[in-house]
Amino acid sequence: MEKSVKALIVHDEFVLQKIYRIRKQNVMLDRDLAAMYGVPTKVFKQAVRRHIDRFPDDFMFEMTIEELAEWRSQNVTSKSDRKGLRHPPFCFTEQGVAMLSSVLESQIAIQVNIQVIRVFTRMRQLSLTHKEILEQLEKIESRIAEHDNDIAQIFNCLKQLLTPPTTPRNPIGFK
Repeated sequence: MEKSVKALIVHDEFVLQKIYRIRKQNVMLDRDLAAMYGVPTKVFKQAVRRHIDRFPDDFMFEMTIEELAEWRSQNVTSKSDRKGLRHPPFCFTEQGVAMLSSVLESQIAIQVNIQVIRVFTRMRQLSLTHKEILEQLEKIESRIAEHDNDIAQIFNCLKQLLTPPTTPRNPIGFK
């Protein structure tokens, strides 16, 4: 049993490639998860439907026909890649993937779920780090914008000092 578990554990890069952005959420499709668990998509979906009460809308949703068409066009899926996509797939959020471990109770499902959850967690940590970096860059950019205004004022004053006045001035001193 242990050999088959080790054989089906997938690499982090593979998991990252199977995470899509749909409805402003990071999700994984049912067919990709089924492949990682080593079960047919049909069996996977049946197991989820049997326990549908465990999957509220923020854990899982079914892609609409329009979303499916848009997703296909964005990802340029070929006809051979349509397996499991004749019908709109289930999209699982991070919480939905975690809930799958209680629905699919095999050792493989547990190991794959642990790995997928770790990838989701690393993605969240990276996005928080990037958010902090972007905030710092915005602060620096606003400071630079303020400095640009100050430098522009200094140059205007210097230009005024360097250009002679256009109107004649009254002479200074005794006559």
